[in-house]
Amino acid sequence: MAQPTRAVVIGGGIGGLTAAVALHQRGARVTVLERAPSLAPVGAAISLAPNSLRALDVIGLGATIRDLAAWQGDGGLRAPDGRWLSRTSAVAAQRRFGGPLVLLGRATLIGHLAALLPEGTVRTAARAALTDPGDTRRPARVTTPDGELEADLVVAADGIHSAVRRTLFPGHPGPVYSGFTTWRLMIPLPGVEFASHETWGRGRIWGTHPLQDGRVYAYAAAVTPEGGRCDDERAELLHRFGDWHDPIPAVLAAARPEDVLRHDVRHLAQPLPAYHSGRVALLGDAAHAMPPTLGQGGNQAIEDAIVLAHHHDDLAAYTAARLPRTTAIARRAVQVARLNMLRNRAGMAVRDTVIAALSKAGPALFLRGFDDIADWRPPRPPYASVETRGTGETRETHTGTR
Repeated sequence: MAQPTRAVVIGGGIGGLTAAVALHQRGARVTVLERAPSLAPVGAAISLAPNSLRALDVIGLGATIRDLAAWQGDGGLRAPDGRWLSRTSAVAAQRRFGGPLVLLGRATLIGHLAALLPEGTVRTAARAALTDPGDTRRPARVTTPDGELEADLVVAADGIHSAVRRTLFPGHPGPVYSGFTTWRLMIPLPGVEFASHETWGRGRIWGTHPLQDGRVYAYAAAVTPEGGRCDDERAELLHRFGDWHDPIPAVLAAARPEDVLRHDVRHLAQPLPAYHSGRVALLGDAAHAMPPTLGQGGNQAIEDAIVLAHHHDDLAAYTAARLPRTTAIARRAVQVARLNMLRNRAGMAVRDTVIAALSKAGPALFLRGFDDIADWRPPRPPYASVETRGTGETRETHTGTR
């Protein structure tokens, strides 16, 4: 009888844990090595689009996460004075893409993924280093504080500054600064009602979205020099966004300085030549870090994980399936960043006019740009296809590959 695949996953974030669950469900013996002392994620929330929800269906988690959807009404894009540049409907988006958009805390998703793994699978405070990528004749080797592990497959989910990527592709230039920094916070905001929105200003954006648990997720971004920091990032947000439309002032009034996370945005401007070498596969930010402007970074990591589990014994097929798609999405994210971080007033006026015109022509025109992202299907069933009836009621049916 063939021995089960020995898989080592370096990194216990969303992509790494999804890969671990998918591989475990395919019979692999999985070890997850996370260098942090716990699985508590860095970051506030994550937006899951229909593409990644279908991927989660493969491991039996899609329906659970869909139940956490909070966006039930209209939302859209606004100007800093509160004008709506475009309006989008949750029902229209669900009808077009075959499923909802779900916003939830990263910790919630991490918890659901970790619960699907056997006890002892995840080792925290476990720094790992790839010492040998292996080949068809010998296993890969990973060193840990507790000794060396041999693996038939190593999954490198160690983030944008991936040490495994540097080992496999030492000539790659690595991440570059995207030109802007981001702030994120997730806080309770009782008694304040608003429509989910993103607001585009001059070299600045803000987003405010309700969560199902009653909290509010807010994020901001601004064109700034790399490496800038303030002693009080809440005060910095007040300076930059305090005079923007409601509910932004209310969010800032309710936030504490310690609620605000700030990170410079970096991305891999030069695509990797492959997402594998030897017995090692890269996924998520380690493979294709992109700006957050399409909200697809985590979604693409989840897709990677499911596709990798499908092709775990043929990593060249994994690269072939993932590299073209993620490269195209990463490039589009860079293009969107240039658009929503415009600082030229004339360019901004043209941009806003075009967006408003597209919105008036119909929400389908505005949503069309996400067709080849949100309509992705996994390489094998089962996954759910959410069909929308004329009343807006939905039902799930299981379907095959596309």
